[in-house]
Amino acid sequence: MDISVLVIITIAVALVFDVINGFHDAANSIATIVSTRVLSPRKAVLWAASANFIALFIFHVGVAKTIASIVTIDVHDTGFVDVVVCGLVGAITWNLITWWLGLPSSSSHALIGGLSGAGVAHGGWGVLNTAKLFPTLEFIVIAPLMGLALGAIVMLSVYWLFRRMRPQKVDRTFRVAQLFSASAYSIGHGGNDAQKTIGVIIMVLVAAGKLHFKAGTDDLEESIPTWIIFASYGAMAFGTSIGGWRIVKTMGMGLTHLKPVGGFCAEVAGAITLFGATALKIPVSTTHTITGAIVGVGSVTKLSGIRWGLATRIVYAWIFTIPAAGLVGALATVIASALRG
Repeated sequence: MDISVLVIITIAVALVFDVINGFHDAANSIATIVSTRVLSPRKAVLWAASANFIALFIFHVGVAKTIASIVTIDVHDTGFVDVVVCGLVGAITWNLITWWLGLPSSSSHALIGGLSGAGVAHGGWGVLNTAKLFPTLEFIVIAPLMGLALGAIVMLSVYWLFRRMRPQKVDRTFRVAQLFSASAYSIGHGGNDAQKTIGVIIMVLVAAGKLHFKAGTDDLEESIPTWIIFASYGAMAFGTSIGGWRIVKTMGMGLTHLKPVGGFCAEVAGAITLFGATALKIPVSTTHTITGAIVGVGSVTKLSGIRWGLATRIVYAWIFTIPAAGLVGALATVIASALRG
């Protein structure tokens, strides 16, 4: 197959992944606002999708450059174009499996696993850029713990600040406030997750010799084409707008019971974590972040109210995401190499 045709196909697959990412992770953005009945599911996804797209005008592209640098590309080896598309196949496959099972696994880690597995299958372990990969792996633990701690802190602070207010008034106040906290979280989600697709498209264009990294850096010699940025954010927003109701039920209704004040605190905690990670150029799991925040809030209100059996299933999905997506990516690469050979 002509390399230009393969690049076009890979970009199309990347945008499909972006749509599925938004679809899969819509639950993270709207679970709390739906479970507290502040908005209907249809209105909530449109609200979140709009905020996803607004993120385009707020964040830079540091996360995209991190994703594009996870696998070190040999520009003289066009086989790395196969690596990108096969990595996407691994990520998409795992996302669809966990969506069908109703498990909020991480689209981000599925992508990292798929690309890493495909890269190793093609060029060995040496192609992995550990300087970019290890901080991302560390945030598998850090992000949910940050969400959990911040969720508990924000919840305790709100309890103290509004301790003299009648419960009915607190409920009305935070129904309105949750509209803003959900927007902040969705902006953080769009800003971190849409950049991952930008990074994948950069990666395939570098592999095809269309874009070039400066020697020894993750900076491009050229500017990132505007169409890549708009297409990636648009695909993410579209995916969010069509939602993923199976996971919404797990996140917003299955894990613990939330009132509007709890939803507000979880979203604020999640938004702070995502904004911070994006500023550090680290791709993080929005799923891990909001799950940790929900558990943190739930542990303050009623520790026994958290369904720990379900939480354990979610953690297992997290553990298996990178290796499972990596195996599918590696297998796809082996098949692609055999077909080329």
